[in-house]
Amino acid sequence: MEPDLFTAAAEDRQEKDPSASPLAVRMRPRTVDEVVGQQHLLKPGSPLRRLVGEGSGGPAGPSSVILWGPPGTGKTTLAYVVSKATNKRFVELSAITAGVKEVRAVIEGARRATGGYGKETVLFLDEIHRFSKAQQDSLLPAVENRWVTLIAATTENPYFSIISPLLSRSLLLTLEPLTDDDLLALITRALSDERGLGGAVTLAEDAQAHLLRIAGGDARRALTALEAAAGAALATHEQEISLQTVESTVDRAAVKYDRDGDQHYDVASALIKSIRGSDVDAALHYLARMIEAGEDPRFIARRLMISASEDIGLADLTALPTAVAAAQAVAMIGFPEAALTLSHATIALALAPKSNAATLAIGAAQEDVRKGLAGPVPAHLRDGHYKGAAKLGHAQGYVYPHDVPGGIAAQQYAPDAVRDKRYYTPTRYGAEARYADVVDRVRERLGRTGSADGAAGDKGPA
Repeated sequence: MEPDLFTAAAEDRQEKDPSASPLAVRMRPRTVDEVVGQQHLLKPGSPLRRLVGEGSGGPAGPSSVILWGPPGTGKTTLAYVVSKATNKRFVELSAITAGVKEVRAVIEGARRATGGYGKETVLFLDEIHRFSKAQQDSLLPAVENRWVTLIAATTENPYFSIISPLLSRSLLLTLEPLTDDDLLALITRALSDERGLGGAVTLAEDAQAHLLRIAGGDARRALTALEAAAGAALATHEQEISLQTVESTVDRAAVKYDRDGDQHYDVASALIKSIRGSDVDAALHYLARMIEAGEDPRFIARRLMISASEDIGLADLTALPTAVAAAQAVAMIGFPEAALTLSHATIALALAPKSNAATLAIGAAQEDVRKGLAGPVPAHLRDGHYKGAAKLGHAQGYVYPHDVPGGIAAQQYAPDAVRDKRYYTPTRYGAEARYADVVDRVRERLGRTGSADGAAGDKGPA
């Protein structure tokens, strides 16, 4: 018997004894219309719709599809729905346990089935990124000759983890984390549907909110936690699943945190202010609260990038690149591993020397512009590349700094209205100390004699 083949007998057993399968399996959608979320992939005329036979007047659906997305977003579900909708044989392999031998056995079985019974095969290959180059190569003949409809799933960037020949022969579809509304629809269906809990229990509002938080966009995690909590409630003859029951069964306390309310902004503010205050332990505490509450990791990463410029600036030239790299990594890997990257960046920023000189400098410059202190650009700095510019006096008398010893040309750069303004006042903290030594010498060479308008200090915008 082929590995993980969904046979009619297996489906009959599940229908006769639903409790034999996990809730997440029992509630797996049977049709495309039952799929929750990923609506950007399920629009009329989309490749997945064509793959299940809809819109038959158009071109045939793809013979190979790669589904890329975080865990619990419906990759296995979509593959299963395709096989059910097209009445095709469905074979599921995991790249963690299967090898070339198992893949070849499935392909040979698919060829026999197609020739002898006219029934095509859907091969769902989970975790395809774990296959080596040679193992992925073994799939190419089957894809090329349409011996199977390959649906491969990966949680890693396919451009790095899947060989180019297979990628070029496949349609790449990106799945998004499920929204709270998507998960709520799944939970509600599971509570009432006969395949699920059949109305045996209800779910308290605060327990529901906690389930959505701990799910983190993962449908399987949400349904698994719901099943455990329902079992605990029924064991004690309770008709409603309480928050305490959910907490006790999933071993995770409900963090007081509303992603759309005050707690969202209060905790985020505390994180940034702890980094600004160089309290690395407090910063990690608030970071952990946000992670455990299911905060979007991209939101956290964005706040860290802002902090790197707002509160550290030129005092540590590695701060902003570290925060940007963390944001890019978070976007690629998602939770739970993204917690490590966010911790890395938070610690680096908290322990970095601090300066808000760049923040104060742009603030002072913007304030003057809003007051109307702008004025025309000095004529010698204006664009002189177009016809007629010379007649207007544009670019005349401009001194090219690279032609001057020391590379600093003593000429007017700022408009008259702000000619002697000094917006940037560097601190003596960290790497910014070298700028403090340089800026006075440069201003002296330029003849800038004005006093500072933006004074550096320890305070910055809240």
